[in-house]
Amino acid sequence: MNFMESLKISIEALRLNRVRSALTMLGIIIGVMAVILLVSIGQGAKEYITRELKGLGTNLLIITPGKISTSGGFHPPMSGTVRKLIYDDALAIKRRCSKVSETAPVVIGTGKVKHLNLSRDTMVIGVTPEFEKVRNLYVEIGSFITDADVDLKNKVVVLGRRMKTELFGDANPLGRMVTISDARYRVVGIMERKGVTLGFDIDDVVFIPVKSAQELFDTDSLFEIIVSVAREDEIDQATGQIREVLMKRHGKREDFTITSQGAMLTTMNTILNVMTSVLGGIAAISLVVGGIGIMNIMLVSVRERTREIGIRKAIGARNRDILAQFLMESTSLSLLGGMVGMALGIGGALILPHFIEFLPTHISLWSIGLAFTFSAAVGIFFGVYPARKASLLDPIVALRFE
Repeated sequence: MNFMESLKISIEALRLNRVRSALTMLGIIIGVMAVILLVSIGQGAKEYITRELKGLGTNLLIITPGKISTSGGFHPPMSGTVRKLIYDDALAIKRRCSKVSETAPVVIGTGKVKHLNLSRDTMVIGVTPEFEKVRNLYVEIGSFITDADVDLKNKVVVLGRRMKTELFGDANPLGRMVTISDARYRVVGIMERKGVTLGFDIDDVVFIPVKSAQELFDTDSLFEIIVSVAREDEIDQATGQIREVLMKRHGKREDFTITSQGAMLTTMNTILNVMTSVLGGIAAISLVVGGIGIMNIMLVSVRERTREIGIRKAIGARNRDILAQFLMESTSLSLLGGMVGMALGIGGALILPHFIEFLPTHISLWSIGLAFTFSAAVGIFFGVYPARKASLLDPIVALRFE
């Protein structure tokens, strides 16, 4: 009996037991669908984070106070006895580090922003003019913070889009006054709409000169210093220059941390890779469960068709013909389930972002191939025992079976 005959008999056997075959394939369908869908969500999350981080500037180095032994990530400023980063540190980096393109010292705090009878607590960010280029955040109407504003500690403020809408509605706020923690500031600009990035609403903040922010929050320290490097291959050189400058200023102590954007992405991608692998592994368990279901139903099928096996052997069918027939049936179940699971997984990955906007997906061909191959392997692996049992039946005993 050739391959095509075995396949024809297998398909006919599955067709005669449609409901049972469909229920048997269900585990394979769910497993393949889950693997493709979960891997696509993990891959989509990686691309989303990479795109969002690069959307806030490229080739960046972030300097924070306190030495942290790590390979990447987001680091809050340290407290206690840790030496502070100050505005003069940022000036020194700007003047002495040839590989650094822009330097942006940052102060961050919260304050109550008020206009007339409207007020709300929000994030207040103290910046310099370089912040626009470094963080790829630009003013749309009016002007941004200037060097003169920083040097003279001018009481000027640039509003995020959401803050502008909530405080002024459709009115033009330029030149109007707002109160930030009991200090009056004049509105000089409105930022372009940026939306939510990595869970943070960039439109819901206000920007003031960095020295004005230090005065507002009664501090001489910085939250962080962000620097940009012209070329990616110069990041290591820039890091070395920054470390040398700051160590000279800090008494030969490396009491600061320099984190590259690449290190942040590496850390986030490592976390997401582990998460994707774990979720994919959990989903693959249902494929194994589906394989056990296939083996169980094939054992039942062998028992039901014992007389058929005896008749076929009596008229000349060899053991390998019986083995091939039942192995073909189990593999067909698995492959059909795998194809249905692939269609549902790909369809789910394409549709999901339309219903959940913050959950991006990216379909990977390797995940589709892996899931389908694994489903076929499950069918073969769990089909071998029932097929071998059928092939080894004694034809005389099989003919007598009731």
